Amino acid sequence: MMKQVINTDKAPAPVGPYNQAIAANGQMLFVSGQIPLNPDTGELVGAGDITKQTEQVLTNLKAILTAAGVTCENVVKTTVFLADMNDFATMNSVYSQYFDEATAPARACVQVSRLPKDVLVEIDCIAVI
Repeated sequence: MMKQVINTDKAPAPVGPYNQAIAANGQMLFVSGQIPLNPDTGELVGAGDITKQTEQVLTNLKAILTAAGVTCENVVKTTVFLADMNDFATMNSVYSQYFDEATAPARACVQVSRLPKDVLVEIDCIAVI
């Protein structure tokens, strides 16, 4: 298997032993979960605001996709992790601005007990290259 590391300074740098994304065999792209960090400062964006946090997370994901040479249209699966399922409708409203309903990827959305830096949302994705 051929594995290519994808990293860009347009998204937050990894803070552990992982990469922003891995392209596998030039066919599939696996993007690590993104949280709402500003890639320039490393600071949390939109503390307590699910709209701003979701926008930043999706901006980060889009930057990684771009670095890999693909777009949101190439995404086939996302997983959304929410600190509070009551934020689902608001998150979904922002999410729908990035993914067209007719061609939207498969998705799972779960509430979790805690996310890194106590953020409200984290999203990862898989895309075809």
